Amino acid sequence: MARGRAPAAGNDTIAAVATAVGAGGIGVVRISGPRSREIARAMIGKNPQARKVHFATMRDADGEALDRGLALYFAAPKSYTGEDVLELQAHGSQVVLDLILRRAIELGARLARPGEFSERAYLNGKLDLTQAEAVADLIASGSESAARAAMRSLEGDFSHAVDRLFEALVRLRAWLEAALDFPEEEIDFLSAPQLGDQLAALQAGTRDLLQGARRGVVLRDGLHVVIVGRPNAGKSSLLNALARSERAIVTPVAGTTRDVLRESVHFDGIGLTLVDTAGLRESDDPVEVEGIRRARAELARADVAILVTDDKHANADRELLRECGAAATRVIVHNKIDLSGEAPTRGDAIANVTNEVHIHLSAKTGAGLDLLRAELARLGGRGAESHGAFSARRRHVDALERVAGHLRSADTQLRLARAGELAAEELRQAQHALGEITGEYSSDDLLGAIFSTFCIGK
Repeated sequence: MARGRAPAAGNDTIAAVATAVGAGGIGVVRISGPRSREIARAMIGKNPQARKVHFATMRDADGEALDRGLALYFAAPKSYTGEDVLELQAHGSQVVLDLILRRAIELGARLARPGEFSERAYLNGKLDLTQAEAVADLIASGSESAARAAMRSLEGDFSHAVDRLFEALVRLRAWLEAALDFPEEEIDFLSAPQLGDQLAALQAGTRDLLQGARRGVVLRDGLHVVIVGRPNAGKSSLLNALARSERAIVTPVAGTTRDVLRESVHFDGIGLTLVDTAGLRESDDPVEVEGIRRARAELARADVAILVTDDKHANADRELLRECGAAATRVIVHNKIDLSGEAPTRGDAIANVTNEVHIHLSAKTGAGLDLLRAELARLGGRGAESHGAFSARRRHVDALERVAGHLRSADTQLRLARAGELAAEELRQAQHALGEITGEYSSDDLLGAIFSTFCIGK
């Protein structure tokens, strides 16, 4: 449930076309604010009853009919925005909808900004910030998995998980503050096992939620897949095979790829951005050096790094992945099995190595490509791993990473330095970072950046 907030600033009424641009069977003009009922009376000639569908003729200032359709009125606070809301359903002609919108503006409404309806819902406590963002994510979802994840966030799955951590953090802060406020007590509160247990549980919960948020970002944004390897390892051939088009130039000459090449593809409804990069090696050629620099920059922000190699060079080539982020999954593609005579296989990582998968295939013949496609679809959220997943954004991941960092610092201050005051400050900052996710603590700049990305009418 969203925490209470001050009502939306201002007392004006906003209006916008809430359906997509273009012709359609039905179009909707949405109006929210204190003049909604007055506008309805002027346009359809009667006071609408709340939560009742009215068949009505919508008229202009001269009484001429603009269209006939349905009018629905929702009285505050039982509406999407928490204000009086009027929705006029007409035929889906853009001209007709513009005429109805123009008439609403003549009657005292103003044109809504992008996302302003959802912003008012947030400010009036109808949604928290993650739920409001989930509305936009649901509209923009490009796959079934993404749509289901956005719906889970809209229903509050993510918010409830954040709230549980928030409440546990408040309890821990209360314990620690009490220990600091009563230092004369004979009991050493800082040494009590309950304090360490609560902090450990908080850290574990944050790690789990961070993992879920990272998975949610992938469902929302798709996977950023970077293909790296030595020159002539078959990177461009692999990109072409996955994209099913001759996107990259393939020649026997080493170093053909000098720049970053991107291709968007979908596997089983999962969106991926494939990035082919320059072969990683030492070079004096300034063009190739720049290409290698860009390749390493792409690798640093990859969700999945595909290292194209062969059995002879696999162990040495693993050094090429040193630029990978800690959370990135490494897929070691043993290419050219058409030359070695091996069968297509998928294997897990070697002992003591996590986030790594080995696949033997041939980019040239296509043998084993289905194994790689299935692995990328799985990493993108298809299958068991997507069950119960919620949508998330990179700002959520950033906030949770800061929470985890502050909790680690608090643990260090308590266990090693016995510095309760410093630990308390780390917990306070962790609480602030956690509150940024749902909007418990938020700045006007943050809200403006979030809601400006929404479509007009939502």
